[in-house]
Amino acid sequence: MAHTSKNKPTDYSQPVAYDKQGRPLYAHPPAPQESSAANEAGQHPQVVYMTRPAEPLAQHISAEAKKRYEDSKKAYPGLNLSEGEYVISAVRRHPIGLVSIWAVVLAAFVATFVGLPVLLGQLFPGFADSLSGGAKANGTLFLVGLAVLYFLGGVVATVVYRGNKFFLTNESVIQNIQHHLLSQKEQTISLTNIEDASYRQNGLIQTIFNYGSLRLSTEGDETTYRFSFVADPKRQVDLLNNAVEAFKNGRPVDPNEEN
Repeated sequence: MAHTSKNKPTDYSQPVAYDKQGRPLYAHPPAPQESSAANEAGQHPQVVYMTRPAEPLAQHISAEAKKRYEDSKKAYPGLNLSEGEYVISAVRRHPIGLVSIWAVVLAAFVATFVGLPVLLGQLFPGFADSLSGGAKANGTLFLVGLAVLYFLGGVVATVVYRGNKFFLTNESVIQNIQHHLLSQKEQTISLTNIEDASYRQNGLIQTIFNYGSLRLSTEGDETTYRFSFVADPKRQVDLLNNAVEAFKNGRPVDPNEEN
């Protein structure tokens, strides 16, 4: 008596039936089931839907921060400060930069009113005596006009020089950049984006008068910002680094904190 195996595997290469046209029909193997480990691996992640308020929640601002914010708005009315933001340090350029500006103006005066007459006297002896009264008057007016232009140039250069400012707040760094009277822009960098802050002093003059340049580098786009002629640059960098560290760690920024 022949015994038939009940567990004989199915041969999926053999037809199991035929249709009306005589074409063979084949059975398909069952699709493998995904294991629970695959589900845990994230092939079928759980989707969670969360709602967000239509308006951002109001940030709590302490009474002290409000007072500092109001004081900063009064002291710097042209500065764009957000609610609760206040100025920790306002950095202006060192006055020594003005010395170089007015030294150039003085040199122009000396060259025009002393050097030029001496040069003309050597090249053209008796030239001044040969001029008529009207020619001398016109020459005097011309020299006076040059003197006025030199002085106005010094005033404009002073205004532009002092227009460059650097503000450290409890949230950001704001830099006012002025190239000339008709060119001015403002750059704002969040303390979160500041990756490195350093200062530099070169030479005996900068060391004696305690001024130098600040350098900031940001994360992501790796942009570098520089501010020159900074008085006491080490103190300013210490304040900036402390503010950045406190802001990134979620601590209140203390304007009186220094290394």
